Amino acid sequence: MNYPTIEAKEYAQRVEAIRLKMAENGVDLLVGFSNLLEIGIVRYYCGFAPVNESSAIVIPADGQVVVCSGQASYDYCLVQNKLPNSRIAILPEIGEVSGFEYDTEGQLDFEELFAQVKAEHSNVKKVGFIGRLIFPSIIMKKLQSVFAGAEIVDFDDVHYEQRIIKSSAEIECLKTNWAMVSEMFKNVVPKIEVGMTERHIEGMFEAEMMRLGAESSVQSFAPMVATGPKNSYISMCRNTLRKIQESEIINLAAGVSYEGYNGIICSPLVLGAIPQKIKDAVMCAYDALNYASAKMNAGTPCDIVLNAYTEYLTKYGYIAYCPYGSLHSTGMLECEAPTFTVGNKRVIQENMAICIDAYFKGMEWGSFRIEDCYLIGKDGAKRMTTYNDEAVPRIFKN
Repeated sequence: MNYPTIEAKEYAQRVEAIRLKMAENGVDLLVGFSNLLEIGIVRYYCGFAPVNESSAIVIPADGQVVVCSGQASYDYCLVQNKLPNSRIAILPEIGEVSGFEYDTEGQLDFEELFAQVKAEHSNVKKVGFIGRLIFPSIIMKKLQSVFAGAEIVDFDDVHYEQRIIKSSAEIECLKTNWAMVSEMFKNVVPKIEVGMTERHIEGMFEAEMMRLGAESSVQSFAPMVATGPKNSYISMCRNTLRKIQESEIINLAAGVSYEGYNGIICSPLVLGAIPQKIKDAVMCAYDALNYASAKMNAGTPCDIVLNAYTEYLTKYGYIAYCPYGSLHSTGMLECEAPTFTVGNKRVIQENMAICIDAYFKGMEWGSFRIEDCYLIGKDGAKRMTTYNDEAVPRIFKN
């Protein structure tokens, strides 16, 4: 398996690209924040993702970028930060959540850091921040205090627009993820047996992804094994000690992370005899996904794809069990903004990485999801996760 990386020059290019957007919007200073919910904001610009801590990055309109680490991850930051000509600061506000205080030489708090930045860039009139759902109030208050009188604006949308079109290096990393998660499902699913617990199967997925070279499970998408009529109803869940049985729905969802990029698959499974009504529903979802994804061409508004999906389910009588037809970007998050909706009619473009899923919920025997990752090329969408395309028809087709 190929193990590509993002080179230092690409991180520098990303910083210069966001600086152009800062200039277009009159933003003099940008502050991004990451935690385990959105680990990609800081990592996107420098390659650094901490362990058990948060991180931040301070990008002035010109001059030196500051990569911010907690105390425990500082040595790791020295190794992992790939942004040329940047400096690293140690900040206790993004340290371990336990509040443990290190006596670390040279550490600052954010008020002191912002004061240093202000001294170097005295004419800051507009400050952008990235991480609207997670940005800590303690850091925001210090930002407002030091840059009193400056306008502070949400820069999330600009940041995520930058991430939606993938570079050639990002595509290579994603291809590694997609190959890895496909191989993981291929190797793990045949070993699943009646009587195993959901947590046992979770462990099988995690062991296999590590063996294949993943750095972790997807941060926001750890393996989920939702089984039977009750547990499968839950879209996002923690696994239990419930033992799987014959002839019941098993909803498998797992993803891998490599070089900060993610690949995921959701796939239904039944062990033993499969009731016909489960076969019919799964094959309808699979066919609907294929019907809709065939329309994911560069230059196509996304409502055409989403409407094709719902029209297919309406035609075959399953629309009442479809809470939504999901179409979303993927990359440094499993589900990455901006969204694709019927209302916004966002246009699908070449070099987007997109997940599309068919989610059937609330049938008397349970719920399930089929989800795959696609790369948009000049000639349309290519399904990059290969497991479902082989396994679903083999298992569920009459």
